[in-house]
Amino acid sequence: MSSSIARLSEDDLRWVCCHCGRPLEVGPVQLTYLGNAFTLDLPRCPHCGIYLIPEELATGRMAEVEQVLESK
Repeated sequence: MSSSIARLSEDDLRWVCCHCGRPLEVGPVQLTYLGNAFTLDLPRCPHCGIYLIPEELATGRMAEVEQVLESK
């Protein structure tokens, strides 16, 4: 499964982990929805793995994918 890079802004890269206090780094994150798996490069904590889905991605591209999958 190949990884896709999400469009990230400078602000998306300034977040720190709420658990560890470490800066988030861009890396692969596996997401699943309705039994379908996707891998995206997103800001994530290198220590605990918590990740950030930027608002633009969640309300834009991911919302479109949800609609397509739900209509199947």
